[in-house]
Amino acid sequence: MLTHRPSRPARRLIAAGASVAALALTLTACSSGDSGSGSSKTQDANEKITLTVATFNNFGYTDELLASYTKTHPNVTVKQEIAATSDDAKANFTTKLAAGGAGLADVQAVDVDWMPTVLQYEDKFTDLSDDAVKDRWLDWKTKQATAPDGKLLGYGTDIGPEAICYRADLFKKYGLPSEPDKVAELLGGKDASWDKYFQVGEDFVKKSGGKVAWYDSPDGTYQAMVGQLANPYENSDGTPKDLATNADIKALFEKVATESKDKGLSAHHQEWQTDWTASFQKNAFATMACPPWMTASIESNSGGVKGWNIANVFPGGGGNWGGSFLVVPAAGKHTAAAKEFAAWLTAPEQQLSAYKQANNYPSQVEAEKDPAVADSKNDFFNNAPVGQIFADRAAAVTVTPFKGPNYFTINKAVTDALVAYDVQGKGTVESNWNAAVDAYKALGLG
Repeated sequence: MLTHRPSRPARRLIAAGASVAALALTLTACSSGDSGSGSSKTQDANEKITLTVATFNNFGYTDELLASYTKTHPNVTVKQEIAATSDDAKANFTTKLAAGGAGLADVQAVDVDWMPTVLQYEDKFTDLSDDAVKDRWLDWKTKQATAPDGKLLGYGTDIGPEAICYRADLFKKYGLPSEPDKVAELLGGKDASWDKYFQVGEDFVKKSGGKVAWYDSPDGTYQAMVGQLANPYENSDGTPKDLATNADIKALFEKVATESKDKGLSAHHQEWQTDWTASFQKNAFATMACPPWMTASIESNSGGVKGWNIANVFPGGGGNWGGSFLVVPAAGKHTAAAKEFAAWLTAPEQQLSAYKQANNYPSQVEAEKDPAVADSKNDFFNNAPVGQIFADRAAAVTVTPFKGPNYFTINKAVTDALVAYDVQGKGTVESNWNAAVDAYKALGLG
């Protein structure tokens, strides 16, 4: 599922920093060298060139951050182009890629769910393999950007290891343990499962007299569950699975639909929609699946509502939602310079800066261990030790779902049907599953 992230405010971590702005800073040309998949593109070290870096939402690339590069690289101008949403960025990216890559930025930020497209058209991108960045990232992060022939097509930025964010005040009000370690234990600790999560949710909803739902949305909960399947919609060779006979997905669909609507655990909102945003200020729900970047959205949407905390636990063990990469389109005029700049942006120091600015939890191993991350706390979430929590959650990730070229469209067919049942109140579980199957058939993938 595409990570529909709204623009994120400056985080309220200890040592929070400045906001992002559109940039036009002077950097230097880097050394000539192999441009990767395309022909070698070199330039004179004194040549004045312009590099563009295209991002979306908030990657934490501030003018101060890039100014530090300017001091030692005075010969290249870099311009940052910031799309308002990941949807806008994806539309621009896929449209220009379909035209051969002309017009793409020299350094292009891509969401993890776009990486199947990058891998499908690997000849349109520069091979970023380099001994200097070997073992820089978590293994499963690198795997997401590695082509079958071994080319590394993306440098990892952030990741989205998931924990459970919850309203401690509502837990306490309705008789559930409210301290983070007790909540983790309540949900099963190391043996936490979705069955246990839903079971506790039923108890909570009953204790609240149905006044407060257990979680925010059916699609967010489904996203967390499907992210723990190795091959949700496609086989490892990229061929789609027939949705009509996909037992794993049907079971997840029926489980989430039943728990959400029939048992009343969902607040009946679709993530990122206006009513979902407003629900944070109405005590509408008590928990939600929570990657690091979501914490800023929760804080922004809550509008002063206090009581949030984070439990170091996740049903099913570990899961990752979101995270991005920087790629270098082969059609660029200065791919060697772009490759070096992309490597700098994803080095430990710059990932630490992005973490402080935008809640972007590093995929870089050294950055994760740095005290600025490892010891960080978030005051909005009752000073939750977010650095340690998300490090533990990242270590718990054992499955990297295969996402081929049809992942997004198939996933949308399923989640649209789920939303139709729980949020819009249409039909039955069976009729909406059949609608998802019909939408899949209309894709003509069989």
